Amino acid sequence: MHGMHGRALQIDLATGKTTGIPLPDDQLVAILGGDGLASDLLRRWCPPDADPLGSETPLVFATSPFVGTGITTASKIAVATKSPQTGVIGDSLSSSYLALALKRTGYDALILTGRAAEPSLLVVDDGRVSLRPAADLLGLDPAATSECVRERLGQRYRVAAVGVAAERGVRFAAISNDGRLAGRTGTGLVMWAKGLKALAVHGTRLPRVADPARLAAHARDLAKRSLGPGTAKYRELGTAANLAFFNRMQLLPTRNFQAGSFAGAERISGETLFLDHRTDKNACAACTIGCEHHYRATDGSTSDVRLEYETLFALGSLCGIDDPNVILRAAALCDRYGMDAISAGGTIAWAMECAEQGVDLGVPARGVPRFGDGQALLRTVEAIGERQGIGELLADGSRIAAARTGQGSDAWAMHVKGLELPGYDPRKLQTLALGLAVGTRGACHNRSSAYEVDLSDRLSPDAETRLRAEAAVAAEDQAALLDSLTICKFLRHVFTDLPGEAAALYGAVTGIPLTADDLLRAGAHITETKKRFNLAQGWTRADDTLPARILDDPESHVTRDGLNHLIAAYYDVRGWNADGTVPA
Repeated sequence: MHGMHGRALQIDLATGKTTGIPLPDDQLVAILGGDGLASDLLRRWCPPDADPLGSETPLVFATSPFVGTGITTASKIAVATKSPQTGVIGDSLSSSYLALALKRTGYDALILTGRAAEPSLLVVDDGRVSLRPAADLLGLDPAATSECVRERLGQRYRVAAVGVAAERGVRFAAISNDGRLAGRTGTGLVMWAKGLKALAVHGTRLPRVADPARLAAHARDLAKRSLGPGTAKYRELGTAANLAFFNRMQLLPTRNFQAGSFAGAERISGETLFLDHRTDKNACAACTIGCEHHYRATDGSTSDVRLEYETLFALGSLCGIDDPNVILRAAALCDRYGMDAISAGGTIAWAMECAEQGVDLGVPARGVPRFGDGQALLRTVEAIGERQGIGELLADGSRIAAARTGQGSDAWAMHVKGLELPGYDPRKLQTLALGLAVGTRGACHNRSSAYEVDLSDRLSPDAETRLRAEAAVAAEDQAALLDSLTICKFLRHVFTDLPGEAAALYGAVTGIPLTADDLLRAGAHITETKKRFNLAQGWTRADDTLPARILDDPESHVTRDGLNHLIAAYYDVRGWNADGTVPA
């Protein structure tokens, strides 16, 4: 097939040995590429019950057929491993030039196994591999690490790096590249556990596409439509625009999900940030939209900071913080340390509620943050990044921290499978609640757009259980399709027929004539691939649930019985067994 090289490169970091792994056309068609390819390779290479930080656990980087073709937004890198935070699949994506560099090496994916004997820099140049000492890079943030690596090797290299959070063992440490993070689930800690401070990639061998003229016509049309009303919000205000809307709808998680609206929302809204703090906007690699808005603290405490809604909510309303300068400083700290801001904010919010409830966290009271205390938030983010003081407890995430603390604190640890909830209060969003509960990587809005069903008039609040389950399945499969073709989800409303148009693009790139139904089946297969991985790693039916606070709230639209019925219907729609296992 065109558009892919048809092989992956396995690198044993312990020995430096490399092996080319064939990727037959039928395998690539079944899982498309990107997140699907990374997940499939992880399932094939990771042994059951593997230690996420053990040498036997692979770390996979993968590209898609669309990378390097000129299709707008399609330059994303997919990363997959077994998460040290959740114990199930840890898959993340980020937009970056690293994806294009990897695609040019002559391989579609890298499979990193083993562990380097010393802190190392892995260099991949057109398929040639070398491991170089990197002890002098320790302690540097990801941006400084990337700068040092490119000064040594040349500006043609693209770099992925981890920061101090990974070096200190933070379970939600991220992998940073081009200032973007493959952030959730702790992929950065796995990279560090393999002895890698950084990965540098360069290549010159881009595969040909099947029909360049037809592809160019499709790509031009899509690029033109990407600048229409379907993406106006992202271009003008960015995702921070969501905060005011969710607050009005009483869906904005506040004070660790104790409430759905925040009195200080106006002070940290996207509109306020735009008027008082915005400095610039940028675009990801190969993107025509440009949703990345940059802000600066007015007190001079930060330079430009990239800020998305999820970071804004997690370090803002969730922690009771209404000072945008504090939030921007906290976001900059998360980037500097190289860690996921959602899990950082969610775990700090748990600690804040522990203080409110009088729970002993094993440190002096002055070291425990409290809701609304901006300086305490900043100190705690730094403590996590350094894994010192209270950060020693919080660096493992809210699930493990609550298990260690006891005293009933697990009742307000807001996670699914160990992954902290994103910025949507599911108490009024039944389809989203189902999507979060069954999500293969835990509580994640990026693996399912089920919230759109709830925010539209497609289903009434009392819709039939099966209809809601079918909607959740469709949202999950659509996300898998986009993540595996590595198309930005902000384009989903630009398409008039997403699977049909995606099939046309796929045919022009690969020369393989798939239908819309073929692509939707591939999305379902990718979701099942992830589920099979989780089953091999010890997943049980009890893992598909929501925090007690959501299910036991008398005003919640999601009850325990109701969620269990939804999950049973979801399994049935999927064709899975009643206990959530997948038929052989």
